[in-house]
Amino acid sequence: MGGQMIEVRQATAADGEGVGIVHAASWEAAYSPFFDEAFAAEQIKSRLDRWHERVASPEGLVLVAAVDGRVLAFSWSVPSPSRPGFAEINSFYGHPDGWGTGVAGALMSETLRRLRADGFGRVHLWTLRDTPQSRRFYTKSGFTETGETTTRDFGDGEPIDQVEYEIRTSTTTSPKSTNTPG
Repeated sequence: MGGQMIEVRQATAADGEGVGIVHAASWEAAYSPFFDEAFAAEQIKSRLDRWHERVASPEGLVLVAAVDGRVLAFSWSVPSPSRPGFAEINSFYGHPDGWGTGVAGALMSETLRRLRADGFGRVHLWTLRDTPQSRRFYTKSGFTETGETTTRDFGDGEPIDQVEYEIRTSTTTSPKSTNTPG
């Protein structure tokens, strides 16, 4: 962002509004074309207020990436309910104002670093099949498609296809390798 410093940190209760703004703006840009206009407008509005409680909760890891104090991206991760030993990134969104600036990459790097430090050797996530920008970003970040697919109904009765990605956050399963160069 023009030489500006990207700050990545744990979200606090004070970040609820900023996270909601990012979620609504990103969702509008990337997801609203998949839905009826009235339903999309309702979904965008609902994202503005849902983060106040979540960022104040000790459950899961919510990180934000900010420039000059403005939150431009956030991630929310939890222990995976479906894949034992994995963390799952439930939400990863960047405000369109920050797209292409490195904010999302900095946030993903720190998200994966923190999950690795918390003992998660693998991380997975689901993204919409028909969102090429997000799929390119996850691939660029080192994730690979698992081949698993599912559908998600956002509440309008029209399920949308999702694809799963995963990444190994550590290259070894033991703290140190016993191999030494010969």
